[in-house]
Amino acid sequence: MTDRIDTLLVANRGEIARRIFRTAHEMGIRCVAVYAEADAAAPFVADADEAVLLHVGYLDGAAIIEAALATGAQAVHPGYGFLSENAGFATDVEAAGLCWVGPSPEVISTMGDKLAAKQAAVEAGMPTLPSSDDPTRADDVGFPLLVKAAAGGGGKGMRIVESADALADAVAAARREARSGFGDDTVFLERYVAKSRHVEIQILGDNHGNLVHLGERECSIQRRHQKIIEESPSPIVDAAMRTRMGEAALKLASAIGYRSAGTVEFLVDDTSHEFWFLEVNTRLQVEHPVTEMVTGIDLVREQIRVATGEPLGYDQDEISFTGHAIEARLYAEDPSHEFLPAIGTLHAYEPATTPVVRWDTGVGEGSVVGVEFDPMLAKVIASAPTRVEAAQRLALALERFHLGGVVTNRDFLAAVLRSPEFLTGDTTTDFIHRVGPARHRELDSDEMARFTVAASMWVQAHNHAHAVVLPNVRSGFVLGRIPPQRITWEVGDDTITVHYRSRRDGSFVFGVDAENGQAIIHGWSADHIDIEWQGLRRRYRVTRHDRTIYLSDGRGTAELHQVPRFVVPGTDAPTGGLVAPMPGVVLEVRVVPGDVVIAGQTLVVIEAMKMEHHMNAPSDGVVAEVRVAEGDQVDNGELLIVFESDLEEES
Repeated sequence: MTDRIDTLLVANRGEIARRIFRTAHEMGIRCVAVYAEADAAAPFVADADEAVLLHVGYLDGAAIIEAALATGAQAVHPGYGFLSENAGFATDVEAAGLCWVGPSPEVISTMGDKLAAKQAAVEAGMPTLPSSDDPTRADDVGFPLLVKAAAGGGGKGMRIVESADALADAVAAARREARSGFGDDTVFLERYVAKSRHVEIQILGDNHGNLVHLGERECSIQRRHQKIIEESPSPIVDAAMRTRMGEAALKLASAIGYRSAGTVEFLVDDTSHEFWFLEVNTRLQVEHPVTEMVTGIDLVREQIRVATGEPLGYDQDEISFTGHAIEARLYAEDPSHEFLPAIGTLHAYEPATTPVVRWDTGVGEGSVVGVEFDPMLAKVIASAPTRVEAAQRLALALERFHLGGVVTNRDFLAAVLRSPEFLTGDTTTDFIHRVGPARHRELDSDEMARFTVAASMWVQAHNHAHAVVLPNVRSGFVLGRIPPQRITWEVGDDTITVHYRSRRDGSFVFGVDAENGQAIIHGWSADHIDIEWQGLRRRYRVTRHDRTIYLSDGRGTAELHQVPRFVVPGTDAPTGGLVAPMPGVVLEVRVVPGDVVIAGQTLVVIEAMKMEHHMNAPSDGVVAEVRVAEGDQVDNGELLIVFESDLEEES
């Protein structure tokens, strides 16, 4: 603890580093960034007052402390993830004479071990679910159960197990993920409650014994046990329940001497509203903005104030809650393929100016999304007087976001937020499986025609604007009758050819496959086109990269690839085999040539973005060739397994 911080080192990256910088700068505090080589061009590095390269990475605590001392920082803020809940790192920070912005190392150590945390909760009189630290004692816990990493979080090192025969594989996989993500492969078993909600209480304490809670957040909508939509308040928590949960959280916090910001998580039965203790997160949570927006309290500011020894200066009765806030996590991932992480370059990345929402983002246009880190691109947060208005505002902000170059969950998030089930508060942890929101936007024939016409008109207007021969001649003007202009587009799995001819009045006659119509360009620029097609006028945001056009129409973004008129022959895509859906490292190869495999059988396990992904046989077949081995780095689309014949033809 120190009485003054004028320089703060943030031991993290991406959007959380930028978010901490923002508050620190508002407090008049200089900020130091640390960054890995892969992040050299990342926006957070440019946002800092100065930055230090970490040659090993964000888990190199010694190098981070050395950077803090070398730059004259008095304090270290860990953000979340990486070393934020590493008691040894916190101890080393304090031993170096630096201020640790967070709870004490002793509390981190106790609460970071989920088994020790559960014991502390029991001693504090909190209800807990049946569990065991012995993975062989599954019968004592009962099925279905969860295998959970003792030092984990964020869905890593977690598996649902329905029966005893699946336990061994689940434990082994959870251990590997836990070791990779947290450096500790300890796991435990806990009863799984299917029809439930995740509700957490935000706590805040100082070094003078003052403790308050800032209400609850519900974080039930998850995929791969990782939250994607969070909100405050919870749609099922009333004032009385909030009081009971808040008092339970503060009782535990008081028992362990908690200071700084933290979260006590509960599992809530959807029917009875009975709740059980899950864990304590001794750090800032990803979803902390929704609490800030309903309470007006800046949690990063409070963390820094507490670290310098200041008292909170308010008690529980002075905390009020206004309106509703909802956060959506924007990920580089493909919901249509079981939310597999995606990579690429963000050729288009421009949030809409309205409706006004909060964007906490770690990337920008031109950012490269790789496999080294978590695939979260941004947190988008909306607040409003009512829950429905907040949901609709957030959905519209996502839909109007000009975004292209990397596959994301944007359309899926908007579909969740606009679903009747979400709007009525029916948000249990099985929401995605039970409700089945659309995984991506499906364009109907009219929308497809509008996008391809708009793209074609933008291209012809762009070509005319950059013409060097007869630039003053109206676009499309010809002497005599010649065949119409033609552009072919690939949109997803569809190939569409557009024919058009200019008219004397400046309009265009179009043919889109079998449909004919008239288009009028009302306005054009390098990044927009205002076009009327079949009597409907719409303005599109446009970005062009090579032969790809990204068009946003206020409902989402379409990606159109212009097919060249003359195609250079190339190699065909591999057939009759299993290919990697993403870059990663091979953890396991479970077959050898000659093995007979059945549909759904795991053949190869790949680690990407700190998560395991099982590559399964699409149908029955026989392995002819194995092209990878454990430890190999593979690229997206790389052939892993060759079969004796196309699996679809196997009988």
